[in-house]
Amino acid sequence: MENASSVSEFILMGLTDQPKLQIPLFSLFLLNYVVTVVGNLWLMILICLNSHLHTPMYFYLFNLSFIDLCYSSVFTPKMLMNFISNRNVISFTGCMSQLFFFCFFVNSECYVLTAMAYDRYVAICKPLLYTMAMSPQVCSLLMSGSYVMGFAGAIVHTGSIMTLIFCDSNIINHYLCDIFPLLQLSCSSTYANEIVVSAVVGTVIILSSLIIFISYALILFNILHVSSSKGWSKYHITTVSLFYGFGLLTHVKLQSSRFVEQGKFFTVFSTNVVPMLNPLIYSLRNKDVKIAVKTVLRRITN
Repeated sequence: MENASSVSEFILMGLTDQPKLQIPLFSLFLLNYVVTVVGNLWLMILICLNSHLHTPMYFYLFNLSFIDLCYSSVFTPKMLMNFISNRNVISFTGCMSQLFFFCFFVNSECYVLTAMAYDRYVAICKPLLYTMAMSPQVCSLLMSGSYVMGFAGAIVHTGSIMTLIFCDSNIINHYLCDIFPLLQLSCSSTYANEIVVSAVVGTVIILSSLIIFISYALILFNILHVSSSKGWSKYHITTVSLFYGFGLLTHVKLQSSRFVEQGKFFTVFSTNVVPMLNPLIYSLRNKDVKIAVKTVLRRITN
C-alpha cells in the first residue's frame, strides 16, 4: 500500500528529554531486555528438552514465551539506541513495520491467553474429556487461529494508518510507533481510522475477555476440590490481569500532556515489564519446571 505523505521519516521523542536520565534508563532497560530474552528463551528450551512438559498447557506457554520474546524485540533495540543517540530517527517504512509487528504479536498474545484459559477450563471442569478436547490437532488449530487473527488485526491497523497523510509535524511523542501517537500527527481526517481502530481493539478485548471470564467463572465452581490445577490457574490469572490491565490503560485516548506521559508509563509496563515477568510467574513456584531445570542441569554436569 502506498502513502501520499510528504513525511519520509519520524523523530521519536522517547521516554524523556532529560539528558541526565538517558544513561540510567539505558542501563535499566538493557537489563530488562536481557532478563526478558534469557527468561523466555530458557523457558522455551526447557519445554523443548523435557518430554514431561510436552502437554497442551506447556505448548501454549511455549508460544506465549515466543510471542513475548518477539514483541519485546520489535522496539526495545531501537529504544536502547535512542537513549544513546543524538537524533532518534526512524524511517516511514521502519515505523510502519514496527507498528505492524507490534500489533501482530500483541493481538496474537490476546488469543493465546484466551486459549490458555479455555485449556484450564477443560482440564478442571471436564477432566475426562481433556485428552480428546485438547488433542494435538486442536492445540495446533487454536495456535494457528491465534496467529492468523493477530496477522489480520495487524494488517487492518497498519493499513488504516498508511491511508493517513502526514505533512506537518513528524515528531512522535513516544518511544515507539504506536497507533494513537500517529493518529495525532496526521493532517488528514482520522475519524474513520479511529472507528476502525476502536472496532478492532474492542472486538479483540471483548471476545478474549469474555471467554476468559466465562472460563474462570466456571473454574471457580470446581477449583476448591481440584488442588492440582490451582497453581496454573493463579499463574494465568496473574498474567491476564497484568497484560489486559496495563494494555487497557495504554489504549485509553487521553489528550493532556500529563496523561500522555502517564500513557508512556503504562506502555512500559505492558511492553517491557510483563514479558519479563511471565517466565518468572510460570516457573518460580512450578514443580514441573523445577524438575525440568534439575533434569537439564544434570545432563549438563554429566
